[in-house]
Amino acid sequence: MVFAIRLGFSSLAWHRPVRSQSAFPKNNCMRTWIKICGTTSLEDALSSIEAGADALGFIFAPSKRRVSTDEAQRIISQLPREVERIGVFMNSSAAEIASVVKAVELTGIQMHGEESPAAVYAGLPSGRRDAMRKIKTVLIELGQEVGFERHGYASGLVDAWLLDSGAGSGKTFDWQTTRKQLGESKEKYIVAGGLTPENVSDAIRIFRPWGVDVVTGVEREPGRKDPERLKAFVAAVRRAEET
Repeated sequence: MVFAIRLGFSSLAWHRPVRSQSAFPKNNCMRTWIKICGTTSLEDALSSIEAGADALGFIFAPSKRRVSTDEAQRIISQLPREVERIGVFMNSSAAEIASVVKAVELTGIQMHGEESPAAVYAGLPSGRRDAMRKIKTVLIELGQEVGFERHGYASGLVDAWLLDSGAGSGKTFDWQTTRKQLGESKEKYIVAGGLTPENVSDAIRIFRPWGVDVVTGVEREPGRKDPERLKAFVAAVRRAEET
């Protein structure tokens, strides 16, 4: 089993709301950013917020949880302004992403495919591009070298790296091996892929990540959230921060 994650870059520029901290230190006194992805309804959005989510994800890529720009904006227009709204894209062009950003009040974007961060950044509306949170997904795949350079590393253009096993796969990757490869990296990363209320505390203790991202682990069925699992997930994250 080979996971080679080449790091060692300088710390990236970070645009973070006042309510959250810029990193997760070893003394565990700062909060882990929690994103609940695959939001498809106002009911689920409000349940996620009530549970304690920092951000909601809206998928604009082929998925059982895909929403249209009109659906996303209808939901977002009824949400508290302090909640982050992240648009998730996969293999979209810079023009396509810019079009969605203009139509929907997103506070960030997640590039989950082969998007070029530089091209996407250049295409975003000039008045919003620097304020938006920009996340790039890195798939942790068995037997394949994973280097941030090949995923479009560029200082200031990617704010955090999302480590995932696949798009909505519901499966975890090899956490222990990946954590060893990360070493003492100062990059900000988000752990995703197969997280549940039952295992997220282990992920927190192993990685001490800046953030976590969950979809299938808090659903009752694809595209429908389970309020009790949402609450259990957030509670598990907060408990793990104290250990």
